Amino acid sequence: MPSVITENAKETQKIAADLAKRLIRKKLNKALVLALEGELGAGKTTFIKGFSKALGVREKILSPTFVLIHKHKIHAQRSTFNTLYHIDAYRLNSGKDLSKLGLKEIFANPQNIVLLEWADRVKKVMPRKSIWIHFYHLEQNKRKITIKQ
Repeated sequence: MPSVITENAKETQKIAADLAKRLIRKKLNKALVLALEGELGAGKTTFIKGFSKALGVREKILSPTFVLIHKHKIHAQRSTFNTLYHIDAYRLNSGKDLSKLGLKEIFANPQNIVLLEWADRVKKVMPRKSIWIHFYHLEQNKRKITIKQ
């Protein structure tokens, strides 16, 4: 997918929702992992809000900067996934910190979707088939989003 420019948070969430709807029925032998990277305020959490809503997640989406991981039930019909993990690696120095939290087990379960913010900080533990999404902050509300599958 080429880069996309969004003019506001609503457009960023729509891009995320469209991607979620395309991925929701994928059958994998491991978790579906989306690796998000970009500077503070670039739109990562906004994107996750749109993605989560499309999956039928009912809880309010907040960045798990201090708790590191939030776990949500997926309620979307006909989804091959049942659990969404929202992970924030901002405060981490390496993937070793995540390994202590059961990351291998989370990545190994084909019923999981993992959205990992600040994935560039823990690249060594990221699965090879992760979908990398980079956010560029262009102007006050304008963002450039690049998705590499």
